[in-house]
Amino acid sequence: MLLDQSSIFAAIGLSSAALALTLLATWLVARSETYLLTWSIGLATTVVAVIIYAGFEQYDSRLQLAAFILLLVGFGVIYAGTTQFCSNQAHWIRAALVTTAGLVPMIIGFALGYTGTGTMAANFGTGLLVALSAAQYWHARAEAPLLMVANALLYLVTAASFVACGAELLRTGQFVLTDRPMNWAEQFNSLMVIVGLTGIGALSLTINQIRTSNRHKSDAMTDPLTGLLNRRALFGEKVTETASNTAILVMDLDHFKTINDQFGHAAGDRVLRAFAEVIFSNIRAEDVAARLGGEEFCIVLSASSPKAAAAVAERIRSTLETKTFPTSAGVIHATVSVGIAIRSAEPETLQALLSRADAALYQAKAAGRNRVQISDFHLAA
Repeated sequence: MLLDQSSIFAAIGLSSAALALTLLATWLVARSETYLLTWSIGLATTVVAVIIYAGFEQYDSRLQLAAFILLLVGFGVIYAGTTQFCSNQAHWIRAALVTTAGLVPMIIGFALGYTGTGTMAANFGTGLLVALSAAQYWHARAEAPLLMVANALLYLVTAASFVACGAELLRTGQFVLTDRPMNWAEQFNSLMVIVGLTGIGALSLTINQIRTSNRHKSDAMTDPLTGLLNRRALFGEKVTETASNTAILVMDLDHFKTINDQFGHAAGDRVLRAFAEVIFSNIRAEDVAARLGGEEFCIVLSASSPKAAAAVAERIRSTLETKTFPTSAGVIHATVSVGIAIRSAEPETLQALLSRADAALYQAKAAGRNRVQISDFHLAA
């Protein structure tokens, strides 16, 4: 038994319009998430297409063509929004090419009077755009496997429903239409558009909320100037306990206040950023680096020996020593002093290790700065 088409068109239009408004409202409070606006525009275009398609009582091929043009363009924009969402880059050219690949044969079919052939092209073209959207979610599934795969499946089944509409017209040889198609494939497609778009919208908004939450959490744990962890992150989630042979390096840029006073805070910030890059380039993926505040930094080296920790510290010290920072007020030459503490087999907290490394740092400062110190022994200068 076929469902009432008017009710189905109304449901599609209302659900799509509601989702478009929801996406638009979400974008208005998070304007950096441009894919929300792109999706909203795409959905609004499909709503207009549905209104036109459902609006004529007597079959009118011109209105049907207009509706299909808007439908293809709408799903092309939705596909572009999906590429923004999944890869942070809108593939507008690709979206335009695929949309055009559906528009051209469709328009030619309608122009020659083969309205059924044109309708097949519209369905196949839309199905391709929706399938490409499914592929985007599949390729990006590592971010949130369950949600991304669920979205990919919804897009894929929706794509199959559009292809089924075109295939059914082809199977029955309906190359010229005198009314809207009414068959099982159209019913399946209508239901999938309602279920698919609603489900996809809900899942996508959920993923967006998770992203926002993770970004806020990351911002709260990251030093904005250097990109390193901040003190809160170091003593919070990143380093909860220390294992045997954990090494703590506490580093302090020498005479940094003088650099700020003589060359300005902008130049000082430049030195801090450069030093953070030196740290990044000299530690492993499993190591943790943080800016404790001001010109003081810390590195936690896992599974390290005194010799290995001293080698890392010396590489950092010597690399910074060779760097120069030209400014309008002269050239800045920055150096760093480093204190090291190694956890032995005895249990020791991060704070206790940090205190020992601090003591070694003060020894390095007292010995003339620009050197590495571990415990009470001078290792490098």
